[in-house]
Amino acid sequence: MDVIIRNEREGDYRAVEGVVREAFWNLYVPGCAEHFIVHNLRKSVDFIPELDFVAEKEGQIVGQIVYSRGVIRDKEDGDNKVISFGPVSVLPAFQKQGIGSSLITHTINLARDMGFLALCIYGDPRYYSRFGFRCGEKYEVKTADDKYAVALLVLELKQGSLGGTGGRFIESASFSFDPDKFAEYDASFPFKEKAEMDSQREFRLLSSLRY
Repeated sequence: MDVIIRNEREGDYRAVEGVVREAFWNLYVPGCAEHFIVHNLRKSVDFIPELDFVAEKEGQIVGQIVYSRGVIRDKEDGDNKVISFGPVSVLPAFQKQGIGSSLITHTINLARDMGFLALCIYGDPRYYSRFGFRCGEKYEVKTADDKYAVALLVLELKQGSLGGTGGRFIESASFSFDPDKFAEYDASFPFKEKAEMDSQREFRLLSSLRY
């Protein structure tokens, strides 16, 4: 596979946001907002530029992954630092070629080498288990509103780093945004039709598995 994985550069920003928009459009909801999240994350103190990567094939950016800082907040309101990745995306025409897996594996190994202790993400355990992720309940990690969730996944980058920690995973504030600002931003991209898709029903089901 003739794919180059490299750090994102400032000149890539708009193209990367276009890739994210194409990859997520109508996937989980009609339309998508993941490209705006990437746009906002880069301006956040939680952004980790050393773990911001793109996949390039024949001079075209076809995939990306971005990382941010978060915390696991324990019962005494103490914060244990963790990191998170997402959005991670690949253009539809280049999916199922191992590009996403390469981005994830490359950056997980780099994050481990950089000394980060643990990763928390939201995703489908049927996919992310191949990278070693386990449901948050294994480490007593809950959502921000204090629920266990099947989609909340955890990976120790250093064995035992989350032993006895537990608490609520709090992701970067950049994942929340003003709908009006988003609408203005998204209008700067070419028009795309919003639609209901089978993948959205599956996403709603996975998201509802909380207890």
